[in-house]
Amino acid sequence: MYYLGLISEYLKNYMKTRLTYRADFWVEVISDLLFQATNLIFIFVIFMHTNSLGGWSENEVVFVYGFFMVPFGIFSCFINLWGFSERYIVKGEMDRIMTRPAHNLFQIFLENVDPPALVGSIIGIIIMVISGSNLGLVMEWWTIPAMIILTLSAVAIYTGIYTTLTSLSFYSDAPTGILPLMYNIQSYGRYPVTIYNRAIQVLLTWIMPFAFVGIYPASLFLHREEMQRMAFLTPVMGIIFFSIGLTAWNYGVKKYRGAGS
Repeated sequence: MYYLGLISEYLKNYMKTRLTYRADFWVEVISDLLFQATNLIFIFVIFMHTNSLGGWSENEVVFVYGFFMVPFGIFSCFINLWGFSERYIVKGEMDRIMTRPAHNLFQIFLENVDPPALVGSIIGIIIMVISGSNLGLVMEWWTIPAMIILTLSAVAIYTGIYTTLTSLSFYSDAPTGILPLMYNIQSYGRYPVTIYNRAIQVLLTWIMPFAFVGIYPASLFLHREEMQRMAFLTPVMGIIFFSIGLTAWNYGVKKYRGAGS
């Protein structure tokens, strides 16, 4: 209840700020929609030159992209670690965080909450509904529970990977430059892994498992039997990588010695 109360208070403060600067809110929403539209148009352009991509049809790839947007929107809203090194390490705000009773990582998440990012999740659901209808998919009794479980698992994978990389900031007072690279790599997870060579497939599946935030879980709803086993592994990968991220973060915090003078 204590942490739920914190979430409520931080969201209230966010809304007060946004009511003061309403134009900024809508600019952020529109810019995010334009970015997502550009990615979707890119998929349509690809299928103007081919009938399938690695054995996947246009509607199937669009469906995967829609699923990809759902956990990414939630992740972008609640787990925003961009600029952590500069703000909390270089400028010393981590010292302020450490003096409070709530878990330090949880506080950082709440201080950087970004509700407009949830618009992307809503658009992703709409894309899934439209492309699923075009494919003739029928909603089963397990569809919504599976969607919730796989989405939360994908968010856990995102959180684990980015928390692990962000924890490197505790060993250096300069930005690592790794997060932008990961941001580019994660986009590969919205395409069928079969179009990549073996090395990239291994990278996206077991090392930086971004295939589990897009193509693998989406294959369950598309009834792609060749990938359904991997879809069932998504919750396991979520638990593993979230645990790795939290462990790496807690270890990094122990090494933190303050901003100094």
